[in-house]
Amino acid sequence: MRAVIMHAPGDVRVEEVPDPVIVEPTDAVIRITATCICGSDLWPYRGVQKVDGPTPMGHEYTGVVEEIGSAVSGIKVGDVVVGSFVASDNTCEICRAGYQSRCVHQVMMGSIGTQSEYARVPLADGTLVRVPGEPTPEQARSLLAASDVLGTGWFAAVAADAGPGRSVAVVGDGAVGLLAILAAKRLGAERIIAMSRHADRQELARGFGATDIVAERGDEGVAKVKELTGGLGAHSTVEAVGTQESMMQAIRSTRAGGHVGFVGVAHGVELDGTELFFSSVHLHGGPAPVRRFLPELVDLIMTDRIDPGVVFDLTLPLDKAAEGYKAMDERRATKVLLTV
Repeated sequence: MRAVIMHAPGDVRVEEVPDPVIVEPTDAVIRITATCICGSDLWPYRGVQKVDGPTPMGHEYTGVVEEIGSAVSGIKVGDVVVGSFVASDNTCEICRAGYQSRCVHQVMMGSIGTQSEYARVPLADGTLVRVPGEPTPEQARSLLAASDVLGTGWFAAVAADAGPGRSVAVVGDGAVGLLAILAAKRLGAERIIAMSRHADRQELARGFGATDIVAERGDEGVAKVKELTGGLGAHSTVEAVGTQESMMQAIRSTRAGGHVGFVGVAHGVELDGTELFFSSVHLHGGPAPVRRFLPELVDLIMTDRIDPGVVFDLTLPLDKAAEGYKAMDERRATKVLLTV
């Protein structure tokens, strides 16, 4: 089968690799119908994260079940499915508490790679959610978003305690930040402040429910958020970038007693203990337990109540994956969908 392989920073190729097979009785093999490039894939692409030789890429996927292991009972061959970027049993104590991304048996789908024609999904019963009916092309696009960026944005809004009567600031205007705006709106937030300097992303943010746009960064951005929130800062802030600047901007934009939901994959982030102590904010985040939200998100998508798939602003065939990475790296695309 064809699969996207990263050999070194900036060196992405589509190569022929062996077809996946059932390894464990709890596995399933799916035919990928759509996959995409994640903002986190840009960390190794840019050389920030080390690439140790040829590495399969991708962790977001929708597909059709081709084969199941002998212990799989919740799905069947032919089912349309969507799964999380973390394979989980969905039965351990951590999973039952709603943190499937930290399952005691977790397998990171990025270690397997889903920018490919087929993929092996471990712990299939706990990981894959069956899609009812036949999705339209628009629904299929949105289901792909649910596999990571929608579920991650949703978790960020929940971790930030977004809800009725609350102001929400979102640091980061990539796909996750944009979909955290959608989530905050669905959760009933009263005021949603998108921190963005890009006109096309500002337009998407407003479409998802942002009431205000702040283009400033750093201390100026913090000051603007406080100006919009009576000098106090936001009740809830989402951090969806993963840099030192974005994390401090999020914490400093949040009022005392407020909540920060951080989901940007952290690189070089260090928190000053004294500042954190006197900020009096709640910090909660990490790898999103997308599986917790998937059933609800699939239902919202399949009943046309949300359309998160509009974050995909460039669609390319799998063979053009290198072009997609370049487009996202150069900020010519917010999120690239790869057709298989």
